[in-house]
Amino acid sequence: MKSEVNSCMRIHLPPNLQPTNEILSLVSTIDEFKGEWRAFESLGPETLSSLRRIATIESAGSSTRIEGAKLSDTEVETLFGRLGKESFQSRDEQEVAGYAYVMESIQTSWQDLRITESNLLQLHRDLLRYSNKDERHRGQWKTLNNHVAAFDADGTQVGIIFETASPFETPILMEQLLSWLSKEENDPVLHPLLRLAVFNVVFLAIHPFQDGNGRLSRVLTNLMLLRSGYAYASYTSLESVIEHHKDAYYLALRRTQNSFQKEADWQPWVLFFLRALKFQVERLRDRLSDSSKTGIQGSLPVSLSPLAERLLALLQEKQTLSVGKAAEALEANRNTLKDKFTELTENGLAELHGKGRGAHYRPVRK
Repeated sequence: MKSEVNSCMRIHLPPNLQPTNEILSLVSTIDEFKGEWRAFESLGPETLSSLRRIATIESAGSSTRIEGAKLSDTEVETLFGRLGKESFQSRDEQEVAGYAYVMESIQTSWQDLRITESNLLQLHRDLLRYSNKDERHRGQWKTLNNHVAAFDADGTQVGIIFETASPFETPILMEQLLSWLSKEENDPVLHPLLRLAVFNVVFLAIHPFQDGNGRLSRVLTNLMLLRSGYAYASYTSLESVIEHHKDAYYLALRRTQNSFQKEADWQPWVLFFLRALKFQVERLRDRLSDSSKTGIQGSLPVSLSPLAERLLALLQEKQTLSVGKAAEALEANRNTLKDKFTELTENGLAELHGKGRGAHYRPVRK
């Protein structure tokens, strides 16, 4: 049986990708915000740091949930306080911790992280650094087939959705893909966003690692956006957008990847990818716009941690809250919520009334 990805890699790269009017419009909109973002880079370092932290929490939570993890953003935020430890109990915690570790590496070192084989292998090692189950194959090309399969409700495999590259083919195909990418970066034919989209869908078609391919593809997307000058990518989560459109994400991938055995149809994936980037831009623009209307000490509402945002919404609804009532409503640890109330008071969003058992918080009226 002929591998579908073989047909993909026989397509001459750069691909015969003819941008439609919608593609050109989407690229233009995203690039327009890329220019706008320079004005927002003058925001205070504390605000930018908070924005980046929230984006990392959302990204780690969403990217792992796309693959089946169950941790909420609130649970991810709590886990972040334990980063630095070398062991985590559950598989979900291990995956989130690894994702957070790699994202932090990218945020601090993206200028020096070219997409090369050695860097890919290192990023994969880091991504799975806490995953006990993956210890034997982290940082290595796959040694077993990992076709994308469908399963029934009992977990029994019922068929192959997409046939990825074989372990034998993988090193050769990745060498070809990385060579194409290097040539494109040095002598561009495609717009950077189109180059990124093509790399992403082909990388996932090859599925070069035994596990972690989806998560690593989203890490690489963030890295390539930063390296292409889209600095705002550090402050808003693309993974969160993809999670909210997961069905469309997988459908677009499969439509393009399944076309590789004939004549590649890049449009389904490229359109989804650009629409997701546009949605990401719109989300950040709306948050920045909302902050200018609220005038809260020149800070941004989004700079709050996810749990503090939920606490603020509850406080505004109830108008008065004790730590105990908040813990009951949000199903969160009392000590953690004390810290979140402190976060709200320090940002001028809540104020403490009373002492001891009678202590409660009220929203600050502007």
